[in-house]
Amino acid sequence: MEGGWLLVDGAARRMSAADALAYRGPGFLWTHLEGRDELDLERLKAHDEIPDVATSALIATETRPRCEPIEDGAIVNLRGLGHRDPLDSDRLVSIRFWVTRDKVTSLSRRALAATPVVIAKMEAGRILDSGDLIAAYAWAISTQLDPEVAALGDALDNVESDLEATQLYRLRRMITAIRSQAIGHRRFIAPDRDALRTLTEQEFDWLGQDDRLHINEAADRFARMAEELEAVRERAALLHEQITDLRAEQLDQRSLVIAVVAFIFLPLTFITGLLGMNVEGIPYAHAPWAFWGVAAFCVAVGLGVLFWFYFRQWLRR
Repeated sequence: MEGGWLLVDGAARRMSAADALAYRGPGFLWTHLEGRDELDLERLKAHDEIPDVATSALIATETRPRCEPIEDGAIVNLRGLGHRDPLDSDRLVSIRFWVTRDKVTSLSRRALAATPVVIAKMEAGRILDSGDLIAAYAWAISTQLDPEVAALGDALDNVESDLEATQLYRLRRMITAIRSQAIGHRRFIAPDRDALRTLTEQEFDWLGQDDRLHINEAADRFARMAEELEAVRERAALLHEQITDLRAEQLDQRSLVIAVVAFIFLPLTFITGLLGMNVEGIPYAHAPWAFWGVAAFCVAVGLGVLFWFYFRQWLRR
């Protein structure tokens, strides 16, 4: 997706990234670099129109969303959804901008899902200046993240409805995954909101009133998502505690059942052990009804112990 787009007289023309970095003519120019191509990074470092501090921000390995005005330009970093990378645990991909009145240079080290949407708008002639471009990215990123955040809340709702089920270990793993994803998203969504609000507070002449409205709308959406993620994190923690309590209750119930069964068989074991001694003088040893009599006596003792447990309310929850 990398390359350059030059807007002259309302028509966007695509060019290579190298040509875009070397272009010094009139018109609105957007140069986008994607990936880890060292040659592109070297061209970016050699670009004489980009301040050194902005170049360092563009090629930095680790970034957080922010907005930093520098004279008549601004460094803007945002985070949005990207494709999963087995080498990177972050689902949110960073995109960095150096924005001036007539030129925008952006870089993302991984493919950002919002970039094709913005490119389509650029080629359709719906992006006319730097403010439109940043507003388009803010809108696309927030729109794509919104259902992702809502899905985390829906997943927690499903877990709550399944709490009466017996597969508590599976639910516990699901809650852990949801909570981890919510924490990871919130770590960048809240700074996204702050960066956009900082941008709208700057008095740049390339940031029109309609751009500010769109960026503020995206910032409000990020704020709502940050609040929802915080709620998801808290609900996940409460559900985790509830599942832990349910597991402890299950263990208590099972331990009680085992103890009751053991206590019922304790006197029966004593009786059978006493009558099973191989000594002379055991009463009724040769009586034909003795076995059934002892069996009935054992049943009566067992039922007596069971009823004693019941009336003591040891078997009631």
